[in-house]
Amino acid sequence: MTEMSPLRRRKIDDMTIRNLSPATQRSYLHAVTKFSRYFGCSPDRLGLEDVR
Repeated sequence: MTEMSPLRRRKIDDMTIRNLSPATQRSYLHAVTKFSRYFGCSPDRLGLEDVR
């Protein structure tokens, strides 16, 4: 099992606090994963221009 990044852990904690369903959380995490793979780097290294 791989270690979870602090950014991913924080995102999950934030979504849990907001009471998002597990399915919504999986969907959001999947979208972030696909987005970061497109750019070939971790989401914490993406800037505003990448997101725009």
